[in-house]
Amino acid sequence: MIKNYQILRNCLLFTGIDESSYKPMLDCLSARQKKFSKNSFVFMAGEKTESLGVVLTGAVHVIREDYWGKRKIVSRIDPGGLVGEAFACAGAELPVSVMAAEDCEIMFLKCSRILTVCSQVCGFHTELNRNLSLLLAQRNIELIQKMEYITQTTTREKLLAYLSEQARAAGGNKFDIPFDRGELADFLSVERSAMSAELSKMRRDRLIICRKNHFELTGSKMDRN
Repeated sequence: MIKNYQILRNCLLFTGIDESSYKPMLDCLSARQKKFSKNSFVFMAGEKTESLGVVLTGAVHVIREDYWGKRKIVSRIDPGGLVGEAFACAGAELPVSVMAAEDCEIMFLKCSRILTVCSQVCGFHTELNRNLSLLLAQRNIELIQKMEYITQTTTREKLLAYLSEQARAAGGNKFDIPFDRGELADFLSVERSAMSAELSKMRRDRLIICRKNHFELTGSKMDRN
């Protein structure tokens, strides 16, 4: 696991924990790693898990499927991000599935070992517990942000709300998004054809310049109609 220490240093769960503690920490947390091929399931809706996952390489999508198998992307998680943490903490069934968006490797950690101090009274437990609480709060904020996108009235409003936030996060009007067209349509809960048509109109109206997943917001105040 030593090769993955750089990822762990960039993972918020391990903030404040000295690298010299990584090996005993991972041993204490019963860490195990597993590789997943693209489109394979990491977790399936209805399952329970005792372990949360840390994405080491690749990326995963959190997805929700209806009775007929139609999928909506709830979120994308890149290296350093956590999967299944809230449900591992609560011991609850997952209402969503987690699927590999590309070939990936995930490290699983026993959640109970994070939430309780072990017999060795390891010094890193307090930091882990605090960091996990902060991450759960951050995930809540992300879901609230997504609600702002998908509750907009029109496809254009949804796109502008999402792209505006991406520009703010990037610190400029040029940025890449982590989704292809189909994934973006799923994420925003719109039909792909309708979204593609709206993107074309937005280009024609000189609101955006885009190619694949690269976007540039143009002009001053945008027409949101």
